Amino acid sequence: MENSTDLPLTGPFEARYLAFLETITQLRPPLHRYCARMTGSVMDGEDVVQEALFEAYRKLDKFDGSRPLKPWLFRIAHNRCIDFLRRRGARDEAEATAAVPEMILPTDPSTLGIGQALEYLVITLPPKERACVLLKDVFDYSLEEIAELVDSTVGGVKAALNRARTKLADSSPQPENPRTANRELRHVLQLYVERFNRRDWEGVRQLISADAQLRVVDAFAGRLADSPYFSNYARWTAPWKFAVGEVDGETAVVVLQRGVDTWTPYSFVRFNATDGRIDRIVDYSHCPWIAPLAESVVTAHVD
Repeated sequence: MENSTDLPLTGPFEARYLAFLETITQLRPPLHRYCARMTGSVMDGEDVVQEALFEAYRKLDKFDGSRPLKPWLFRIAHNRCIDFLRRRGARDEAEATAAVPEMILPTDPSTLGIGQALEYLVITLPPKERACVLLKDVFDYSLEEIAELVDSTVGGVKAALNRARTKLADSSPQPENPRTANRELRHVLQLYVERFNRRDWEGVRQLISADAQLRVVDAFAGRLADSPYFSNYARWTAPWKFAVGEVDGETAVVVLQRGVDTWTPYSFVRFNATDGRIDRIVDYSHCPWIAPLAESVVTAHVD
């Protein structure tokens, strides 16, 4: 899991930043959709969106108000995605294993199918091709707009689209997710979930280090000890429970909410543990758009 180093806000988020988030309410879900498909994880995607939005917030005084906001935000989010992929080392690996000749005949995009199936497959592509396919075939940007967003030319975008569509049409490989949880973390999470579901808050605290950090996305960032995190869950009136699971191949805790006749994923929580104690929690419960976009959510049985 990548830790954000560009979110210096601590404690409850300041009012001006929350007001900015409110103004872009309609843009937030598509931004997350794009970042999630670029990174291959709905949780990584939301982390990247967070970084992008805070960067945009800091640069608002330099933004030309006569221009549309959406392309500007997408450009910042795209650059953050590329930074993320570079840090994770995925870019070099993908481009080394996916080298193809530059001259490829165009492929009819209608043979690929548009929608979630295509979105899930783009993770097999190098970042530039991935971005071009998403922006053109999913978000319906023009070639000129895409060229500006990915810092290329119209010709470069066309070539990237041709390469990407040919690869996607030739095969439908499922990306291998290298992230695996160590046994220690899974054991700690199992204990955490069992105690959390019993509302045994003292038992939960025994699993957490004294200086553990908490980030509730869009609400709080700081020391867990300084937050009302557990009491907020205790006051939640809707029927809910936790389950250890895997989200897009990564071990996490899945927050389940009771529907009419079944439990469904509502949100996710990420954890980091050191020496058997939880020292970092990232909770996405304020981001309801995440769960429906997850490619894969598998949970262990919870009574």
